Amino acid sequence: MSSKSAPPPLPEPLGVAVADSHTHLDMQDGTVEEALARAAAVGVTTVVQVGCDLKGSRWAAETAAAHPQVHAAVALHPNEAPRIVLGDPDGWSRQGAREAGGDAALDDALAEIDRLASLDEVKAVGETGLDTFRTGPEGMAAQERSFRAHIEIAKRRGKALVIHDREAHAEVLRILDEEGAPERTVFHCYSGDAEMAEICAAKGYFMSFAGNVTFKNAQPLRDALAVAPAELVLVETDAPFLTPVPYRGRPNAPYLIPVTLRAMAEVRGVHEDTLAASIAANTARAFGY
Repeated sequence: MSSKSAPPPLPEPLGVAVADSHTHLDMQDGTVEEALARAAAVGVTTVVQVGCDLKGSRWAAETAAAHPQVHAAVALHPNEAPRIVLGDPDGWSRQGAREAGGDAALDDALAEIDRLASLDEVKAVGETGLDTFRTGPEGMAAQERSFRAHIEIAKRRGKALVIHDREAHAEVLRILDEEGAPERTVFHCYSGDAEMAEICAAKGYFMSFAGNVTFKNAQPLRDALAVAPAELVLVETDAPFLTPVPYRGRPNAPYLIPVTLRAMAEVRGVHEDTLAASIAANTARAFGY
């Protein structure tokens, strides 16, 4: 195995246990048990497993039911909704399950997300939102309809809402205003700047930072992190994606949370234990566990 494909080593354990607020264990190598054991060994004792399509959302709920340290989030990813409606034969991910195309198929899929959202082990509806990077204009109507439906489900079920916002900041904020955001709303893999962070702070939205906050070209993210209120900051891996520096390009996993958290503590000018303690409390409050 080359060094570029090899899993990074375990970092020094954190002094205060934290949660990975957003991960995709179903897209990572090895078993769930192995991933949770490695994470726990470095102080990452809780993970939120996020579904991106029907198959992945069902798996998230089943995995959370089987493991007390796992909580589930269920949704149709913003790029999955148009594929259902437009009948694209490709699923969102390698775990993607194809549904028959059309608006009725989207309604059926949303009904299943609603059913899953009623389960106790499911703490959030997401990741949902808008993505103009991977979905073209022909798919935006389905994407927006799906986003609005997920907001309604989260509010009716009393669950957190997990937002995927890629190159769609203004539109996501507008729809949240129009629909009325759930009491607990999380911007996963926060990608806005400091100005947007101030808007999110004023509305009480949680901002979850991933490994890309360590990237050389990510100064706007670090600026946002610097101004975000301590009580609204979360940390995540989005594993297997967005592996933090110095391991960028290698497989990500929940056990690498300490690398990102330490970089975040440096940006905020606080001790890592102080940041970990606030993030642990914030994540429990955000997801209601």
